[in-house]
Amino acid sequence: MTDLPGAHNAITDVPGIRVGHYERIGDGWATGTTVVLADKGATPAVDTRGGAPGTRETSALEPSTLIQRVHGVCLTGGSAYGLASADGVMRWLGERGIGFQVGAEPGQVVPLVPAAVLFDLPLSDWGNRPDAHFGYTACEAATDGAVVMGCVGAGTGATAGMLKGGIGTASTVVTDSCTVGVLLAMNACGEAVDPNSGLPWGASVEVADEFGIDAPNDGEVAAARERLGAKPEPLNTTIGVVATDAALSKAECQRLAIAAHDGLARAVRPAHTMYDGDTFFVLATGERELPTGAGHRYRTTETRPRELDRLCVAAADAVTRAVVRAMLAAVAVAGKPAYRDLYPSAFRSAPK
Repeated sequence: MTDLPGAHNAITDVPGIRVGHYERIGDGWATGTTVVLADKGATPAVDTRGGAPGTRETSALEPSTLIQRVHGVCLTGGSAYGLASADGVMRWLGERGIGFQVGAEPGQVVPLVPAAVLFDLPLSDWGNRPDAHFGYTACEAATDGAVVMGCVGAGTGATAGMLKGGIGTASTVVTDSCTVGVLLAMNACGEAVDPNSGLPWGASVEVADEFGIDAPNDGEVAAARERLGAKPEPLNTTIGVVATDAALSKAECQRLAIAAHDGLARAVRPAHTMYDGDTFFVLATGERELPTGAGHRYRTTETRPRELDRLCVAAADAVTRAVVRAMLAAVAVAGKPAYRDLYPSAFRSAPK
């Protein structure tokens, strides 16, 4: 049997995970916030590989710390200013009595809201960046259904090299095991498209059927190469969340976060530069135990590492696919062209 995407091909294929976006576009605005909520809580982890991260509450996710479960992650534009949007997520959770219990009464909680930002300031007028209202409103909009991709939420002002970036998501149902889903805001310093073929780095000919594209014609490739030859603006940092229904420890979750960066490195060149703050969070809801079975021929009782590796492979692959889906869903914003504008012949049918 072959691992396949879930029903939505989205992070919401993991039961108990919901996603909400809020953004502003126009009148000097091109930024937004995305939240990933775990209704019953989830075991968290984080891994940062970029040289310029902007984050909140990441230290609390270390395996040695007190906090064992969180109920949401905030991804946002606005650079470090955008971390204020996590205050709105915290308020939304606190109003519902969701968080780390610190008092005797049910509502006496402190929600832990890990957050990461991307740098999208030049696409908005100075001073227009996400605040607590963005985070709160994104929570209000959260759903466990299909996830809108492209220029929404944290991906509103995102770019990928010289092209428009955005929100992308993908999922994999690992055969006889668990589900892994990814959501990311694609905003890399590096390029996500091969200038020689016009195909996204992560969309090889072998897997392009998932995306409904073929290599664009030579004329578009040549024209795009000439148009995109200039030095890109310093808009950077890809941030995301990997979710799974597997029952994992914080240390095991961190292995998934590390693997997620492998998927990013396949899809972006270069990745993890000194100008990126590439960060991936992990949320493991614990609804399913890893399967047991025959172990390694020399270690017959050690099946768990092998099953964890299967989830890591799925996480890396889903990140690569999510990057491609973000690029294909993006539209031009504030003069920044999208993939669909430069390579229209790549699409087998008109992009939605």
